[in-house]
Amino acid sequence: MSDAASRWQDRPPWPFVPARVEQTPTMANAPLVVVPLAHKAAYLARYAEPDKGWEDRAESRWPAPYWHIDTGMAALLMLLTAVDEGLGACFFGIMPDELVPFREEFGIPEEYAPIGGITVGHRADDVPVQSPRIAERRRTAEEVVHHGHWGGGAAAR
Repeated sequence: MSDAASRWQDRPPWPFVPARVEQTPTMANAPLVVVPLAHKAAYLARYAEPDKGWEDRAESRWPAPYWHIDTGMAALLMLLTAVDEGLGACFFGIMPDELVPFREEFGIPEEYAPIGGITVGHRADDVPVQSPRIAERRRTAEEVVHHGHWGGGAAAR
């Protein structure tokens, strides 16, 4: 699945940790759990190379933390690929108090930041259907899409 992700100049900077169910009993019956890891140092080092034009590794040059953004996009591609293959997949967060035990259990170096986890498997037959209250809480496209100008409604189109 990660092959579908952007290659970032043929050197993807985000590693993944696939885990077996035996290692993650709290993930119920998912046969696969993948943890995408952001690697800030890889970005800072790459853009300090001569062909990029920056001579330092200053984090202040970045308008956004692309090491997290690109890792998130790679995770999204995994989720979409799983669905395209007829599987179920779910992204979940790793809470701050779980980071140290996670790092210890899987030997994750400090310079890699887990952005969350992805379970992949087959949907259980007895999983309840999504609550209608979720649909009630969703905002409409008109509430979230700003045409031509922030807050622009029909007049801004």
